Amino acid sequence: MKGSLDERLKTELKELIIAECDLDIGTDEIGDDDTLFGSDSPIGLDSVDALQISIAVQNKYGVVITDSKVLRRVMKTINTFADYIQPE
Repeated sequence: MKGSLDERLKTELKELIIAECDLDIGTDEIGDDDTLFGSDSPIGLDSVDALQISIAVQNKYGVVITDSKVLRRVMKTINTFADYIQPE
């Protein structure tokens, strides 16, 4: 199943982001298509957050993302992130 269709995976990713970035919000406050980084993001993650998240994803899912351009593209939204982790 493609990651963006897997509600369990998307919830896990939201929980991971909240925990790694020490956010005081619920998973329901991160929309599946909300931009995760930048000034137009409701949660406003930055490059330090991206590094923390990528390490946690590597540890939990075994997915390694070393290129910062790929990282920005992959972590654009919860849906794009889930599709990268679970392409099919």
